[in-house]
Amino acid sequence: MAKVEAFAEPHDTQPLKDRTEPAAPTVPLPRISESVHPLTARTSHPEPPYDYAYFSRLAGPLTDPELDPELDPGHQHQHQHQHQHQHEPDHVPGHEPEPGHEPEPKTAPATTPYRVQYRSLLRNEPHRIRAALLLIAAPLVEATLLVWLLLPGHWPVRPGETHPWLLVGDKVMIGIIALIEVFRLLNVVSNAHATLVARDPVPVVPETGTRVAFITTCVPGKEPAEMVRATLTAALAVRHAGPYDVWLLDEGDDPGMRLLCAELGVRHFSRHGVERWNQPKGRYRARTKHGNYNSWLEAHGDDYDYWVSVDTDHVPLPEFCERMLGYFRDPDVAFVVGPQVYGNYSSSGSAVTKFSESQQFLFHALIQRAGNRYGAPMFVGTNNAVRIKALQSIGGLYDSITEDMATGLEFHRRRNAATGARWKSVYTPDVLAVGEGPSSWTDFFSQQLRWSRGTYETILTQYWRAAWRLTPGRLLNYTLMVCFYPMAALTWLLGGVSSVLYLGFGASGVHVSSEIWMMLYSDAAALQVLLYTWNRKHNVSPHEPAGSSGVAGMVMSALCGPIYAASFLQAVLRRKSRFVVTPKGDSASPDRLATFRLHLIWVLVFAGAVTASFFTGNDHVAMRSWACIALFFSALPLFVRAADRLRRRRSPGPGHSHSHSPGPGPGPGHSHSHSHSHSHSSNVN
Repeated sequence: MAKVEAFAEPHDTQPLKDRTEPAAPTVPLPRISESVHPLTARTSHPEPPYDYAYFSRLAGPLTDPELDPELDPGHQHQHQHQHQHQHEPDHVPGHEPEPGHEPEPKTAPATTPYRVQYRSLLRNEPHRIRAALLLIAAPLVEATLLVWLLLPGHWPVRPGETHPWLLVGDKVMIGIIALIEVFRLLNVVSNAHATLVARDPVPVVPETGTRVAFITTCVPGKEPAEMVRATLTAALAVRHAGPYDVWLLDEGDDPGMRLLCAELGVRHFSRHGVERWNQPKGRYRARTKHGNYNSWLEAHGDDYDYWVSVDTDHVPLPEFCERMLGYFRDPDVAFVVGPQVYGNYSSSGSAVTKFSESQQFLFHALIQRAGNRYGAPMFVGTNNAVRIKALQSIGGLYDSITEDMATGLEFHRRRNAATGARWKSVYTPDVLAVGEGPSSWTDFFSQQLRWSRGTYETILTQYWRAAWRLTPGRLLNYTLMVCFYPMAALTWLLGGVSSVLYLGFGASGVHVSSEIWMMLYSDAAALQVLLYTWNRKHNVSPHEPAGSSGVAGMVMSALCGPIYAASFLQAVLRRKSRFVVTPKGDSASPDRLATFRLHLIWVLVFAGAVTASFFTGNDHVAMRSWACIALFFSALPLFVRAADRLRRRRSPGPGHSHSHSPGPGPGPGHSHSHSHSHSHSSNVN
């Protein structure tokens, strides 16, 4: 049996290092740009001085619940007690009682557990009437369009038609139009619902003395040594008032990684060569992130209260523990997650990186915050904190392509045996780790294919079994999340089928006035875009320019249609998926013509349908417009790639190379089975 652990600390008699730096101050910190940051060690072309100090405190200043009566679970009892003893003021720091006089002890029940408190985003909105009108109008207009389109008077009538296939085609077209418009309505309702219930947790200082393990992983040949060094070095700088160890979970038991750990004083673990921890399937599946983590959990989980974790291509900020661990004062909190941002936003030299970060806006700025309403934000593997006993109680990370989403669902359908309450999670908008985003279309498409396929697998194998054990609110929240990819895929597929049926063969779904359709459709689309842009004020990205519209994110979601459709068909046909190792740093996958094969197929489909319409005379403005828009988005990645290459040739420089830039890796990302960063992208159909 292989040696599975190497203690790389200078003094191994103390397995837990006591990090007793003082906790963060309880007052807001000034907005200071961090022009010097460990992230810049990864690139010879530093990023602009992004304001990480400000964005790491988006949830507000840290508060001590033991000093703030608003956060004290025994506050009501204390308040009544104080009215009986108003002549005895509370002890205030700096105002000591007179010698010999002992203040009367508080009688608030000490056993009442702390509960996470939240602040509604909408409650602080200065223009509530406008917000209310927008939240009502967007779904109402979309519903009006749906009902109007499907009025029986708009159905096609073909007296004397002798071709049964054409009559069948008409019925199919009606069904397609109905489904697409229902999907659009659900998308608007989802965004309006998230806007209505989104909230941020009130940050509190962590309890002192808790045992914490900081964990990250590496795969031989996939993560450059300098990337691993930067992540571990930053992890050692994370502040925690209590025992704290940094661990590297080395999939290959690489000698170079052992030496690196010994040099830095980091603990090294490897499951390499241990048969029990390298199974073909299950919680210890070989060559997967969850298998690696679960092996460590079995070997060392009992030594710690919590783990904090980032992917290897993410660099944690020093306040990572201070801003995450306080929520565990609530005994029913199983995990805490934060947003994912890409530190190579500018240095990658690729529009893909910028567009992909913008695409995540809706999920990290709104959908996850809505999850706080039900205590059920989705588990995200890129940066998180986990209560180890809670994870052990559900058997460890779930065996799935997207193990984080599947694991979160397992948590949310289970109860805490100690309290009888359901496990819950917390999403903080604080940016506490900065990663590296995809810098090529090949890596981006691979990422999107994996995330969408993981969602389909969750729906087919886990969601339907877990749904009946979720509370109504959590069921609604999860349903709106997991429906995104299937709806996007079906919208694309059905749109292609309807274009071919009408423009090519004359099958007609509804007969409506082009002018009225254009008016209603444009109003519905405008309100949907307005709702999206109105929420941009809640953006958590430190990289996107203030006041930006987020159009790039909407475009990125739209051109992913062929990817989501292909992934959907693979899942339905039960085609076996394989784990994809996403290259890191300089090894980003190159883009070739084959990268765009799915998009090129759809270019042929829509171009053929539009061309056919000029010969068949089937030229309704709605159908031809849809086909032309779909054709544009099918070809757009090729145009963006060409523009990127032209720009690089004209101005080679900082953005030209795929350096180990500030904060690595495509969102979800372990190199084997990447975390499922978002099942809701910035989609405006």
